[in-house]
Amino acid sequence: MAVIVSQIKTSIDQPKDAAIKKAIEALGLSKNEIKLAKLHKTSVDARRDVSFVSSVYLELFSEKKEHSLAEKNGSVRLISEEKLNVAFGSRELDGDIYIAGFGPAGMFCALTLCEFGYKPIVLERGAAMDERISAVESYWRGGVLDPRTNVQFGEGGAGTFSDGKLTTRINDPLCSRVLEKLCEFGAPEEILIKAKPHIGTDRLRGVVKNLRQRVIELGGEVRFLSPLENITINGGKVRSVTANGAKLPCGVLVSAIGHSAHDTFEMLLKNGVELVPKPFSVGARIEHLQADIDRALYGKHAGHPALPPAEYALSYHDGGKIGRGVYTFCMCPGGYVVASASADGSIVTNGMSCFARDGANANSAVLVSITPEDFGNTPLAGVDFIDRLESAAYELGAKSGSNGAAPAMLTREFVGGGSAFSLGRVTPTYPLGVNGCDLGQLFPGFIREPLKNGIMHFERQISGFSDNGSILTAIETRSSSPVRIPRNDELVSLGCENLYPCGEGAGYAGGIMSAAVDGIKVAVKIMEKYKRN
Repeated sequence: MAVIVSQIKTSIDQPKDAAIKKAIEALGLSKNEIKLAKLHKTSVDARRDVSFVSSVYLELFSEKKEHSLAEKNGSVRLISEEKLNVAFGSRELDGDIYIAGFGPAGMFCALTLCEFGYKPIVLERGAAMDERISAVESYWRGGVLDPRTNVQFGEGGAGTFSDGKLTTRINDPLCSRVLEKLCEFGAPEEILIKAKPHIGTDRLRGVVKNLRQRVIELGGEVRFLSPLENITINGGKVRSVTANGAKLPCGVLVSAIGHSAHDTFEMLLKNGVELVPKPFSVGARIEHLQADIDRALYGKHAGHPALPPAEYALSYHDGGKIGRGVYTFCMCPGGYVVASASADGSIVTNGMSCFARDGANANSAVLVSITPEDFGNTPLAGVDFIDRLESAAYELGAKSGSNGAAPAMLTREFVGGGSAFSLGRVTPTYPLGVNGCDLGQLFPGFIREPLKNGIMHFERQISGFSDNGSILTAIETRSSSPVRIPRNDELVSLGCENLYPCGEGAGYAGGIMSAAVDGIKVAVKIMEKYKRN
């Protein structure tokens, strides 16, 4: 047992452990009462005078005293260690456990199964890390896109080429397990205490490789360049899976395919798996100078050595005929806008940054939420809508210059209705180049108008957001899956008792952390039903 003491405020000039001393003094504790004291979480509060706000973990020798402090003080709460307890099932497996996809959901599903003595086989459509990095960097240098291995497909999933952001809205005790495992495999320990932790694409790659090695050491198997090509369903069960032309007996299939496996969605639907369209979001990447964001959020404290590069998370509800959410997503301080297509003839943008976040620009997606009422209520209507937009972005960029360049527009021109395009303070980082275009031609009105309104609203929250030479690069379409694979309380697909839809691609997660947690939960459900294989 222990307590967490919240809302401990310290100045940016005080040492990091000042919050610990302040918490102990506020509770009137003596040193001989304390078994362990450490920072729990810390964040920057830039709302007024910039400061740090922390929570402190205190383990006392007396549990009675811990209970008393929690009862008397609203800023103190009790916590206990969360362990993963599994009651193993008795059902025999009719074949191997297959996990399709080795992104966060698939990785943590496989790892958890292996840690408890199961031996899953992972089918990953893309390449292993080193080969994948080589393919992506070749594409970014102007080479040919590899549809098998790219920013979306390969070891680590789409998160491998991102900020490695570990923030999440879910309040699940398994989040602590995910963070601890990531540290075990090489992530910096500061992710355990930062309220907005990130690993960075550079460090995340090594963490993923180490996790894969542990899966193999424990008896699991990871097969790269092995897409899930087909499944056979008979009698309400997946009887076999096909990969690289080989038909393999299947006891359990975990579908952790990610949000971009559009061909796999089609295959599952064709074989009778229920899919439904779900809301998702569309928009563009906005780039500012990181120094401008620092000044806007930190004021006179911008550049202080104790402060990280400033980041933001903004939201707005547009009051048009329908009313839509507009929000920033996956903000990358000191980062880069990257080419993230997974098919020829398309443009997809995403944000990426290294652990140091030391690039000149800040970037973020600015997105508008859309629903099946906008694009159609058939299962793959959202997929078709995304494909059309990404193809249109490619054509629009190509009209103004070379193939592969992304369509871009100065933010002030987009919100003001102009068309001038002359780069100034902000140099776009999209690796294949940008061409000045009217993005109003790309977005349908139900996206274009709320996007303009949202950007103007964000200007009132961050001075210079809609100008300062900032640039919009399109198109951002892969923030979440356009489909959901419905599942029941046992986390199995409706009507198919051994198919486990999992993670972001199945519509049950939104980012590295929530996908990893969902992978653990699916692993637990499998173990509760089936004997070890």
